Amino acid sequence: MTYHSVFQLHSWKMIFVLAGILLALPCQAARSEDQTTAEKFKTFKNLPYDKTIKLGKHFKSLDLYTPVSGKQHPIVIWVHGGAWKIGDKRGVNNKPQAFTQHGYLLASINYRLHPQANYDQQAHDIAQAIYWIREHAKEYGGNPNEIFLMGHSAGAHLVALVSTNPVYLKAESLSLKAIKGTILLDGAGYDITERIQTAGPTAKKIYTTVFGTDEKTWKAASPLTYVRANRSIPPFLILHVASRADSRRQSESLGKKLKANRVSAKVVSARGKTHLTINREIGAQDDIPTQEIFQFLKSIRDPARAR
Repeated sequence: MTYHSVFQLHSWKMIFVLAGILLALPCQAARSEDQTTAEKFKTFKNLPYDKTIKLGKHFKSLDLYTPVSGKQHPIVIWVHGGAWKIGDKRGVNNKPQAFTQHGYLLASINYRLHPQANYDQQAHDIAQAIYWIREHAKEYGGNPNEIFLMGHSAGAHLVALVSTNPVYLKAESLSLKAIKGTILLDGAGYDITERIQTAGPTAKKIYTTVFGTDEKTWKAASPLTYVRANRSIPPFLILHVASRADSRRQSESLGKKLKANRVSAKVVSARGKTHLTINREIGAQDDIPTQEIFQFLKSIRDPARAR
């Protein structure tokens, strides 16, 4: 073997060694982080809520974050955003620690993404996850009769749809009474028709890619379409970025229609937030949206003490 060949072999060995060291570092950090969080809450990952579809462990599955002890914890189901096309249940930021510290069980779910599924199928996925959580809640210390929904952006549209159109829960032999309250974070798709008709070129392309160009589909996809009195629609907390005109307009319209139909609704304009930070900073100290969320949950669970 020539000197040049030996040098090349030695160089490649050094590269592999260095790569192994670099790869080991994140793993060690991850293990340390897991050990720290394990003391604060329990984590159960990649629990399938539909075993008939096998498209990867992160597909139709959910993660549970639970307090370390106790039973009958109320449950908050988190639905991520991502323009109906991207996103993952792992993007929970500080929510597990925040909710478990307040005595809640947090369930973060994945749903099929566009174009593998349309908005209607995504809403059915969420209803299916709700059914699974109700059926298995007690195994993880949760209360199946105290379930709240929370979603951001496209996730806010989907949980609003599931909370107003009874067809999704009915398909799982449930009713809207299964939901005790719904929290929306900066959604802009509660009236799809209005959103598309007033959108700029970029936003319009995003919405028409998912909802098509048929106004009948737009209406069917809009949570506003299904708001009715005496339908057992749960109370709503609707938060939006103060400086974002589209989400403010859509949030106010939904809140107004809910109230007109005798459904409890509070609309909160979050100042100093962006579409990203209103979600990412949930659980941060002195965060106003976080305070509004826990006050809302408290007002439903214990109205007398919340006053």
